[in-house]
Amino acid sequence: MTTYARAEAAQRAGLPADYLDRLIGLGIITPDAEDRLSVGDVRRAQMAQTLDRAGINAEDLAAGIGKGILTLNFMDAPVFERFATFSDETFAQVSERTGLPLDLLILVREATGGATPEAGDCMREGELQMLPFIQAQLDIGFRPVSIGRWLRVAGDSLRRMAETESDAWRTDLMEPVLARGGTADELGQTSSSPQSIRLDESTNDALVALWHARQVHTWTGNIIGGFEQALTDAGLLTTPQRPPAICFLDITGYTRLTDERGDDAAAELARTLTALVQRSAVEHGGRPVKWLGDGVMVYFREAGPGVAAALEMVDGVAAAGLPPAHVGLHAGPVLFQEGDYFGQTVNMASRIAEYARPGEVLVTRDVVNAAGEVGARFVDIGPVELKGLAGPVHLLSASRP
Repeated sequence: MTTYARAEAAQRAGLPADYLDRLIGLGIITPDAEDRLSVGDVRRAQMAQTLDRAGINAEDLAAGIGKGILTLNFMDAPVFERFATFSDETFAQVSERTGLPLDLLILVREATGGATPEAGDCMREGELQMLPFIQAQLDIGFRPVSIGRWLRVAGDSLRRMAETESDAWRTDLMEPVLARGGTADELGQTSSSPQSIRLDESTNDALVALWHARQVHTWTGNIIGGFEQALTDAGLLTTPQRPPAICFLDITGYTRLTDERGDDAAAELARTLTALVQRSAVEHGGRPVKWLGDGVMVYFREAGPGVAAALEMVDGVAAAGLPPAHVGLHAGPVLFQEGDYFGQTVNMASRIAEYARPGEVLVTRDVVNAAGEVGARFVDIGPVELKGLAGPVHLLSASRP
């Protein structure tokens, strides 16, 4: 078993040496016969400091442990190995040793929910495990900006998953035990039980399987889009005379709203939006294809009804008191696979929705040409450069006449 001298244990825990000595003096941490500390002791020291900063000072913690109503022994359980200790290398030193950009290394800490570190701060052992992944992305050709975006998105998505999991542990396991008079030691034993270990191992497998399934879906979109582009450039792809339309509707400030009001508000927003979109889409010959984090993608058999539905949905969102919606609509050939639509038409509609302002419905010239007499007014915006698309796209703003 790995053990550390006091000085190294303090460094691994990210604590001043005198603070560790204080914890030892209070009996919160107990060195072995050779005055060495285990990895579990390091984690206990980190948790003691966290509790101290939260308002539970070390003396009160020691008193609770002494009376047997509190314990930190659960920090020895395998599931708590993810409470990573600090390495002996700083962010700057790791950047110099590996050649990886310093700003990407710092972003690793931010993506895991930590405060922005200084270049001279030590990296955590868990953060070092990210280095081969970042290096592999750079080697294959990903730009640092794309890697940074991945880290931010993955970090935020996993934050929500971790919070949901933590809420379930608190409401379904911890609170019932405490309500019937259970002890902190009993709660700690739950973390190291065979059932808990089996859950932890199966969770990792389930997350990887779910992620891989999502990758299959998005990679399929890339493959289909690439084939479509190649066939179009070669003049081999047949274009329908009356092309369908793809609509993306997004809610402005959705992420900020859910962060401020919580998941219950997000669920209520989703229910209201689902009812609005479902009704408008079906009435105009459309079908919601997939619900996204802050909006929805809708397929319409024809462009004209798609414009009418988009205007109706934006007005309905406003009337329901929801944050304003913005819409992008494009008409053209689409490719269908397993209930979803792919291709350039889909990509362009998504980019247009990102460009649209709150309350705005933006469409392409292809939509106007295919719409016919739709009972809408179109105001020319002109050529616009959209993120991720080669060349400008001519856009128009649609509104009720």
